[in-house]
Amino acid sequence: MEQREIMQRSVGILTEALEMRRRLRENPGADVVRNGAIATLLEEMLPRVQLPAGASAREVADIVTEKLGPAIVQITSALTFAFVQLAEIHDEGRTDVSSADVLRSISLHYETGGRG
Repeated sequence: MEQREIMQRSVGILTEALEMRRRLRENPGADVVRNGAIATLLEEMLPRVQLPAGASAREVADIVTEKLGPAIVQITSALTFAFVQLAEIHDEGRTDVSSADVLRSISLHYETGGRG
């Protein structure tokens, strides 16, 4: 998966979390049902891992680390980038830009082929 797509999907995860939080704030007693978007995005972002029959625990750990490690680093980097963007806006005391605006801006930037 390309970095652009990982960034956009990471922003999707953050946007979903932001929306869930907004719904809970509006109705604290509500049973906010997750729509599964976060789980779906992670399933799409993480590679499938095939394990050989009879693999030892050590072999399984090595295979999983080899296959998932790079994807986890990319996802973590994308989430960290988005967090830093949000934190900078917050720390600047900007009230003219919402968190949703920042996330939308990041997504649009990567949609048009931008880089970090």
